[in-house]
Amino acid sequence: MINIGERIKTELERQERGVSWLAGKLGCSRMAIYRIFEKNSIDTHLLYRISKTLHHNFFNDLSEDVNNLSEEHREV
Repeated sequence: MINIGERIKTELERQERGVSWLAGKLGCSRMAIYRIFEKNSIDTHLLYRISKTLHHNFFNDLSEDVNNLSEEHREV
């Protein structure tokens, strides 16, 4: 299972954007963003807002992970 917080952090770094930038876009504190990075799961509305802000569909990332699990079960 993917760590969605780590995936968000990686994408933010890939775009060379900072925590302060994302916090400003989401209207929250930097500490809130650091807490998001530590999460294994996240509210879907918040994930939607982050996806829209970073122009990256994190729902696809989660879906791919689920599809990979399904494929692993078929092979067993």
